[in-house]
Amino acid sequence: MDFKEIVKTRRAANFFDPNKPVAKETIRELVEMAAQSPSSYNLQPWSLMILEDPDDKARLRKLAFDQPKITDAPVVFMVLGDRNAWKEGDKSFEMNFAEMVKSGMPEANKTGLAKTMISLYGASQDHMQAFAAKNAGFFGMSLMYAAKSLGLESHPMDGFDHNGVKKEFNIPDNYWIPLIMSIGYFDESKEYPAPKWRKSFEDIVVSF
Repeated sequence: MDFKEIVKTRRAANFFDPNKPVAKETIRELVEMAAQSPSSYNLQPWSLMILEDPDDKARLRKLAFDQPKITDAPVVFMVLGDRNAWKEGDKSFEMNFAEMVKSGMPEANKTGLAKTMISLYGASQDHMQAFAAKNAGFFGMSLMYAAKSLGLESHPMDGFDHNGVKKEFNIPDNYWIPLIMSIGYFDESKEYPAPKWRKSFEDIVVSF
């Protein structure tokens, strides 16, 4: 399946086969494919909680408008965006700087890089939120395309009690949850969703 076909045939599937599990190796392959997503300064400020246990999925469903696809799908991803990943001392910042040094950046540049990060991403709460949501969104979209390429279906959701989910699953305050996502094989007894309308080129391109 080439990329054009993946883009054209991906759907937000509402029906998953609860009796067809996704192999651990397939989940790993999917996540490792999505890990190639671009990110600001390559900070990769995303993390992923993977829910497969029925009780965990049931807990999430109660906080997500009781959507059946959360418990029907064999796997549910909770995509997390780290609002602090740009900060000096944070694991993401330090890992990334270490790789920069390996590539030839002088270690003395660390202070200057940290100041740049503050000006770009730490200037306000809005900047921090945008940093986390934007980059985690790149990762989330890649997860969906990667899933399709592996014969899986997905459904991204932002209809859930954000604070309730954070509390229920003990998610630290530095994380924002841009979306949760059901992953699995389509329930073939159901009708596959038809494509929805999309803006045209003329609708998308603007000038001011």
